[in-house]
Amino acid sequence: MTYICEKCHPSPMPHPTPLTDLQFHALLPYLLPRSPAGRQIGDLRTRMDAIFHVASGTGPWCDLPERFGRPDTVSRYFRRLTRAGLWEKLLTALQDLNPTHPLQQIAPNIFRACRRAARILGLRFIALVRRLRLPAALPGPPDKVADPAFSDRLRARPPLPALQTLLAATRRDITEILRGVRRLHRRAAGLARMSRALRLGWS
Repeated sequence: MTYICEKCHPSPMPHPTPLTDLQFHALLPYLLPRSPAGRQIGDLRTRMDAIFHVASGTGPWCDLPERFGRPDTVSRYFRRLTRAGLWEKLLTALQDLNPTHPLQQIAPNIFRACRRAARILGLRFIALVRRLRLPAALPGPPDKVADPAFSDRLRARPPLPALQTLLAATRRDITEILRGVRRLHRRAAGLARMSRALRLGWS
């Protein structure tokens, strides 16, 4: 469900509750416990709470409340986790874990964080999300996000009319064919531009 504010942007989803002991310890093996310089990161739990807090809304990192620490530190850690493959690993793990597993309890938070990670990871990540059939992790409504594997499914469809058929077709027939091609292109490529509110807060 999408809530519309007075500026016609979806409002932030309710902020997630802090990670429980079980949830944090289930998440811990996937995290990076040290900085690039090798220093131990002081409070990983607070840092992940901060990431999920920001991911629950559509605002920038600078909106992070002071209790979570410096926004640039948290956003930098988020980018490190993203480039280290955290979100791919978590999404793949969620497919195999028991429904009662602690990671399943925070799956909505993981999905929303994935929406932010998608801008860094690109089409390869979107293709993985679609392959795993986890639409809530897509950076926008599924019908508006690129579908990298769509071309493979098109091979099972009837081919476009042959040149001879097109030459004999009426202007109206050709117009309908071109409209169909445009629809297929939009479905495969997604929207060229999508607002931040739609990309991050669509459901």
